Amino acid sequence: MDAAQVKQILTKVDHTLLRVDSRWEEMQEVLDDAMRYETASACIPPSFVERAAAYVDGRLPICTVIGFPNGYATTATKCFEASDAVAKGASEIDMVVNVGWVKEGRFDDILDEIDQVKAACQGRLLKVIIETCLLTDQEIISMCQVVSESKAEYIKTSTGFSKAGATRETVSLMASHVTDGTLVKAAGGIASLEDAADFIALGASRLGTSRVVAAVKEGSRK
Repeated sequence: MDAAQVKQILTKVDHTLLRVDSRWEEMQEVLDDAMRYETASACIPPSFVERAAAYVDGRLPICTVIGFPNGYATTATKCFEASDAVAKGASEIDMVVNVGWVKEGRFDDILDEIDQVKAACQGRLLKVIIETCLLTDQEIISMCQVVSESKAEYIKTSTGFSKAGATRETVSLMASHVTDGTLVKAAGGIASLEDAADFIALGASRLGTSRVVAAVKEGSRK
């Protein structure tokens, strides 16, 4: 893979650190690497957003997560989290849907919640995490339809905190069922540049991962 291909992949990466024991020193490294390698954003916990936004000073979009990782907070709570993150400097919001509602077929409620959160984002980018490892193929297809109908820009595979992350089969399924310009973000288990290239070829426009930048850094040391 040549340097131009690597650079193109990095433009689609949300360089991510969401571990519960994450420290500011680690966040600084993530932010520095994201700026150095010109990734799409840095995806970090909400409690670090304000400090991170000041640190990057407009040089990098800050992405954060709400309703994370379980998705079963109330809609009002998710809306507050989104508006609070935006007020503190977040440019992108990744929200987790209520997976129980998916299992119950409450798609109208899910659509309403997504659109309420999108309104709370005040024009910022919204990605909707559906936790595909917990869903059947038909439930994934139904959620592709819901998110396509919503005002969100992206549907996202995974939190990275459940049983599994993105698979090639799931990303291909999602890419073939989104409509109206809805984009797909693959996250969880993307371990290498080759994985990243595969997911992009299958239809992912964004990748949530920490390991792609790590692989590029390691390669630059050789």
